[in-house]
Amino acid sequence: MSPRDLWLRFETYHDVTYFTPESRAATDELGCKGGWMGYFGMRAAPLGAAAPETVTAAFYSFHHRMVSRALPDAWEVASPSAFLEARLRGVDGALRRMLPTPDVAEAAGLAVRAAAAIPLPGRVLGAANAALPLPEEPHLALWQACTTLREHRGDGHVAALVAAGLSPCETLVLYGADKGLDAGYLRVARGWGEDEWREAEESLTSRGLYDDGLTPAGRELRVDVERRTDEAAARPWEVVGPAGTARFLELMTPIALSLGRQNDAMRTNPMAIDPVRELSA
Repeated sequence: MSPRDLWLRFETYHDVTYFTPESRAATDELGCKGGWMGYFGMRAAPLGAAAPETVTAAFYSFHHRMVSRALPDAWEVASPSAFLEARLRGVDGALRRMLPTPDVAEAAGLAVRAAAAIPLPGRVLGAANAALPLPEEPHLALWQACTTLREHRGDGHVAALVAAGLSPCETLVLYGADKGLDAGYLRVARGWGEDEWREAEESLTSRGLYDDGLTPAGRELRVDVERRTDEAAARPWEVVGPAGTARFLELMTPIALSLGRQNDAMRTNPMAIDPVRELSA
């Protein structure tokens, strides 16, 4: 089993936070102006009323002007604690609809154990989510643990990108080329302009990483970044142990497949993982 195998499971469970009508309704009830204000408010809320500069740095791939359209205005709409309550309410509603009789207590116990073992230094979003109270209901405890593990892995991924000398826009260019995604969609989804995208392409080309697509060196760098990300995400599962890790994979596979089949937004958003495709491969 690989760290990516684990990621596919807990990322899919975490994704109900943003890709469900229940979560959108919860932030609309707060008074958010559009889905992106809800997204940035919910995801950044564990950090407190963070400045847009802080959130841009932590989330990495978004242009600052996109973040600043939502923050700090979101904190005038509702407090971070209200956003935390709204995201939990949305997740609860979505999971009760999508997994009406979930038997997730065992999976929750394993995930909570893993999440409690994440290294905190340098893991800003992972640590902020780890500090939140653990919900009593097993399906929500599982979600909280998956969210902590997801953000912990993301923090490590950002560190690997910085070490590789890749700017946020350069990262997206290489990612899109690697996955065959439309550059126009990626630019809009993360707020980058055409000139900024072209500059990133030119910078990568000068380094021999890109030439209207990934060069061999660019592909090698992508593989190395993912390897480093996996290595940085391994510690929690070493604590759980091989048997517990294998059991988590076994328990979470049908759950991830069920969520993936039901979630239209996961299937239509090119930047969201498709567990049905990836777990069935």
